[in-house]
Amino acid sequence: MISRIDLRGDALPEGGALRDLLPRAEFDVEAALEKVRPICEDVHHRGTAALIEYARKFDGVELTSARVPAEAITAALEQLDPAVRAALEESIRRARIVHRNQRRSEHTTQVVPGGTVTEKWVPVERVGLYAPGGRSVYPSSVVMNVVPAQEAGVESIALASPPQKEFGGLPHPTILAACALLGVDEVYAAGGAVAVAMFAYGTEECLPVNMVTGPGNIWVAAAKRYFTGKIGIDTEAGPTEIAVLADSTADPVHVAADLISQAEHDPLAAAVLVTDSAELADAVERELEPQVAASKHIHDRIKPALAGKQSAIVLVDSLEDGLKVVDAYGAEHLEIQTADAAAWAARVRNAGAIFVGPWAPVSLGDYCAGSNHVLPTGGCACHSSGLSVQSFLRGIHIVDYTRDALAEVTHHVVTLAEAEDLPAHGAALKARFGWKVPTV
Repeated sequence: MISRIDLRGDALPEGGALRDLLPRAEFDVEAALEKVRPICEDVHHRGTAALIEYARKFDGVELTSARVPAEAITAALEQLDPAVRAALEESIRRARIVHRNQRRSEHTTQVVPGGTVTEKWVPVERVGLYAPGGRSVYPSSVVMNVVPAQEAGVESIALASPPQKEFGGLPHPTILAACALLGVDEVYAAGGAVAVAMFAYGTEECLPVNMVTGPGNIWVAAAKRYFTGKIGIDTEAGPTEIAVLADSTADPVHVAADLISQAEHDPLAAAVLVTDSAELADAVERELEPQVAASKHIHDRIKPALAGKQSAIVLVDSLEDGLKVVDAYGAEHLEIQTADAAAWAARVRNAGAIFVGPWAPVSLGDYCAGSNHVLPTGGCACHSSGLSVQSFLRGIHIVDYTRDALAEVTHHVVTLAEAEDLPAHGAALKARFGWKVPTV
C-alpha cells in the first residue's frame, strides 16, 4: 500500500541530492499556467459575463450574478447545525488568540542624535480570500484566512468559493455560515483561476484587490503565479503533505491514523514516515490495512495517495539522520513522535508547522489548535512561512534627520555615491550645504 525508501547504511547526501531521494508529488504549475492564461484574460475583458459562463462550463450551474446575496449568508448561519456552529466558534476563538499576538507595533530607533528611523506596519487595503470547494468543503479555510486578515486590520475583505450545483449555484452553506460568523458579507460564487482573475482584475461586481490568499488546486496555484507582481499572494499551494519523524516509542496506531488523515484530502496528498525503527515501520504498515479499510474515501483518495510516488516510509540509521531527512523534505505538516519530542522539534529548521508528541496531531492544527493551516507545500517551507497576520502587513521605514544629523554623515554618503559612480546621489546632499561637504 505504501512504498519504502531505505537510506540506511551509507552517509546521507547533502542538500539537493538528499531532496532528490525523497518522495514528492508531481505538480506542474507551469503547464497549468498556459491553460489558465486565456481564462484570466477572458475575465479581464468580459468581467461578470465570463464568470457566469465559466460557472456554467466548469460547475454546471446557471448564475445571474457571482455576488452571493446577503440573505443567503444570513440563512446559511440560521440553518447551520448547532454542533458545527459551536465548533466553528471555538476554532475562531482560538485562532484569534494566536493571531492577535502576532500584531506588530511601530518602533522608532535613534540611529544618531537627531536621526531616527521608524518602522510602521500598514495593513493591505483590500484582500481576496479563497476557500476551496472541490472534493471537500473547507469552512476551516475561511477561518484561517479571515482571522489573520482581520487581526492585521485589513479594511476590505472579499471571499470566493466555487458555486455548488446542489445548492443552487451558491457556495457550500457551511462556507457561507463561516463567513457570517466572521462578519464577512462580500462573498462570490467563483472557483479556481476564475476567482483569482476576478480578484486581480476586478469586475462590475467586485473591486480589484491588492492580495489573494488561500489554498486551492493547481489552477488556483497557476493563476496566482500568473498574477504575481500585479497582486500579492501567499503561496502557490500544492497538494497537502504530512511527514512524521518517529522512533520505536511511537504508537503505530497513531502514526497510521495521521498518515491516513492527510491522504484523505486528495489522491496527490503526500504521507511520509521517517523512522530509525524497522519494527515501527512494519507495525505502521500492518496498521494501515484495517484503518484504510474502515475509512470513507478509500478508493478515490486514500489508497491512491498512499500508493503514489509522493508517499513512502523512509528508513534511516538514526534520528539524527531522520532530522536531516525531514529538514531536506520541508514538510507542510511535520509531526515529531519520538522520545523527548520537544527537544527534537526545537532542532527542526524546515517545516510549515510542527506538531509535538502524540497529543498534537495535524488534525488539531487543521481546526482548533489556534495555529494557521494555510502552510507552504512542495518543500517551500525551507524559505516560506504559513499564513499569519504578518502576511497582510507591510513594513514602511520613516526616515527623519535634522540638519546637523545629515551634515555629520554627508561625507560618507558622498564617498559611497562616488564609489558607485552615482555622483548625483552625492550632489543631492551637497546642494543642501552650498555644494560643499560639511566638515563636522
